[in-house]
Amino acid sequence: MSQRAELRQGRRRRLTRRRALGALAGAVALTGTMIVTNAMVAPAGAAAAWPTPTGSKAVPATIKVTGTHDGGMLRHYGTGDLGSGGQDEGQAPLFELADGAVLKNVVLGSPAADGVHCMGSCTLQNVWWEDVGEDAASFKSKSAGAVYTVTGGGAKKASDKVFQFNGAGKLVITGFQVADFGKLVRSCGNCSTQYKRTIVVDDVDVTAPGKSLVGINTNYGDTATLSNIRIKGDSSKKIKPCVRYTGNNTGAEPKETGSGPDGTYCRYTASDITYQ
Repeated sequence: MSQRAELRQGRRRRLTRRRALGALAGAVALTGTMIVTNAMVAPAGAAAAWPTPTGSKAVPATIKVTGTHDGGMLRHYGTGDLGSGGQDEGQAPLFELADGAVLKNVVLGSPAADGVHCMGSCTLQNVWWEDVGEDAASFKSKSAGAVYTVTGGGAKKASDKVFQFNGAGKLVITGFQVADFGKLVRSCGNCSTQYKRTIVVDDVDVTAPGKSLVGINTNYGDTATLSNIRIKGDSSKKIKPCVRYTGNNTGAEPKETGSGPDGTYCRYTASDITYQ
């Protein structure tokens, strides 16, 4: 290669480097975060890998949480009275969260009893259920202002419900994944005390088999808003995104009245659900 050609090639390499650095600087200015390698950034909407627990911890009695409990990614499993692994109603949970409590970085193994009970507003962050027991989590506040937040994490093997919404308030689920399940969220259809419930499900990966994502009671004014839902392995579209019921407070089986978007109770459009 001639000296002139080498000089031209060197100028091109320097220009390419300057452009790349300029683009990176722009990203840093916008986000405030340095991006070091491509491996550090997952594609938008990509499901996180199921975690490998750091160890195991037997739970013979319900762990009561106030403030923040960081489980360090230990697998927690029930023993003794919490070790039946059945589907009986009224089981005790592995964790009971007081109003305002945060549970994070926890794996619930098997048996998981009745999972997690939130007695008031709560946050479940990066919580994983390997084999859902009676329910993964139940939300029980009596306050209309209660907010329950589930961010990240996932659940598998729920023969019925993953999240049981018995109380009042608003449930927000983001960045979650669910596989082999009955219902992702069910607003209680026949609790002795009923409430208006608001449900938001966004950025969720769903893997068949499954029956429905959300079940709500229209006669109590429930609403469900769905967006960025990715359903895998369900080419025949058997999983119902949103099912409407007429609930009751007598203990009778609630009546299903319809499913699909209606703009009032089931709030989403076809573009909010993608099939992969």
